[in-house]
Amino acid sequence: MMTQGPVLELKAVERGYGEGEHRLVILDGADFTLGRGEMVALVAPSGAGKSTLLHTAGLLEHPDGGDVLVDGRSSTGLSDDERTAIRRNEIGFVYQFHHLLPEFTALENVMMPQLVRGLAAPRARARAMQLLEYMKIGDRAEHRPAELSGGEQQRVAIARAVANAPLILLADEPTGNLDPATASYVFDALEALVRQSGLSALIATHNHALAARMDRRVTLAEGRIVDF
Repeated sequence: MMTQGPVLELKAVERGYGEGEHRLVILDGADFTLGRGEMVALVAPSGAGKSTLLHTAGLLEHPDGGDVLVDGRSSTGLSDDERTAIRRNEIGFVYQFHHLLPEFTALENVMMPQLVRGLAAPRARARAMQLLEYMKIGDRAEHRPAELSGGEQQRVAIARAVANAPLILLADEPTGNLDPATASYVFDALEALVRQSGLSALIATHNHALAARMDRRVTLAEGRIVDF
């Protein structure tokens, strides 16, 4: 059941790698909240820990301390299957590289997460086509990734990320591999989708112009998440 609080909360989250003197601390008591329908830009230099933060927030990595709450539900103590179910149903991911399955068409790539969730193929196909049309790429539905431009591939990846109507979208430099004009076009489509669907989004980007279009900006400083 959906709660009335934030869709995503990090509470005193700790995350690091290595042991002893060689331990690299990435998150050091990090706190963060993502409100419903909110778009937040995560702006930080390479190596600052943006990917670690997104992976921890998206339950792909376990924090070393603290807690991550998704729609008010603590992830502490959850089994791997329970974490996987939350990722599949509540969280969508978009990466810098599209990671589309090369042997499948654009339409089939967007259908895939819905089929994994158990949706019947006709309904999955209809929703996938609707999303591709919304992303202005419906005419490329039957093309495989190698037959698509970089911008088209990333729009398919965005459609796939929201195919299961998640509460949260986590994006790691989603326009980082694109030229400025294509990046702006792809971000326009992403922003429209987020605003229209009521998604909450945390988007890591180096692009300050794109970051300025979001509701607020945060960065990483000494292992904490602070307003930019």
